Amino acid sequence: MAEKNLTFNRAVEELEKILEQIESGEMDVDELTGKVKHASDLLRLCQSKLRETEEEIDKIIEEME
Repeated sequence: MAEKNLTFNRAVEELEKILEQIESGEMDVDELTGKVKHASDLLRLCQSKLRETEEEIDKIIEEME
């Protein structure tokens, strides 16, 4: 999956672009399923990156105590 190489910020940018396309009506109905699937993958990636970051920060804080 190519998304694994995306940064968090780039994934958010892609999500915002997809959302804009859906809200503006630019998106063809035939594209909708694929875009929603891609958005779902991007959301999972962002959640994973946030979870990893939180765990790393918690570990650093524990080491400081």
